[in-house]
Amino acid sequence: MGTMLRGLGINTRQLRNGLRELPAFLRDYWHLRDSLKELGDEFPLAKWNPCLTDRSDCNGVASGHYFHQDLWIARQIFLNQPEKHVDVGSRVDGFVAHVAVFRNIEVLDIRPQESTVANIHFKQADITSTDFTLTDYCDSLSCLHAIEHFGLGRYGDPIDAKGHLRGLANIHRCLKQGGTLYLSTPIGPQRIEFNAHRVFSIRYLLDWFAPLFDLKAFSFVDDAGKLHTDIELTPELISDNCGCHYGCGIFELVKK
Repeated sequence: MGTMLRGLGINTRQLRNGLRELPAFLRDYWHLRDSLKELGDEFPLAKWNPCLTDRSDCNGVASGHYFHQDLWIARQIFLNQPEKHVDVGSRVDGFVAHVAVFRNIEVLDIRPQESTVANIHFKQADITSTDFTLTDYCDSLSCLHAIEHFGLGRYGDPIDAKGHLRGLANIHRCLKQGGTLYLSTPIGPQRIEFNAHRVFSIRYLLDWFAPLFDLKAFSFVDDAGKLHTDIELTPELISDNCGCHYGCGIFELVKK
């Protein structure tokens, strides 16, 4: 039920915490109103704009899939200094922005981009399309937390059970031989949680990579949101998906 409510835009946790903090909000409001009498009309009270949960929150979230993958891969690109880097479907307000601080980055996404930002060069494209024409186009490519959505219709893309495979094939085609692919996606027991995402088993991904890419490095974010870097994938870790139910696998791959 909670998942369905969140899908409708109702954050049950935020609602519960907000109701808990409502008495403190009202108390502070009356206190401020009395205190403002000392200033006369300098700061008139306007409409309410309640921020009810910040009192109990920490100063920010430095954990989780997006926080760790965005910083980790942006750092790798900074260190490796590719000639041309292309991104497919990653967050513009996260990873792409990090990279745009220090270099040009070309972004491909099925959705339009309304803003124009320095160092970010946008092309609207469907990476799963049979009409995708970019071949041997770049020596470095990222696709972070995106392939799990291909073919599920969430972002207006056509429903296609093989959407992730078509997207990965076009990503492979886009990269030059010897080029580097930075790929992240949910890992755990393999499943589809419609229409949010797929979750891939590590074994499934490695089997798909094997004829096309060499695995250079693997890191992951566990279910608690902690980053584990440069992991040697043993058969036990592979079969257990590194102990993840909904983790994030971060793969650095080199095109054969």
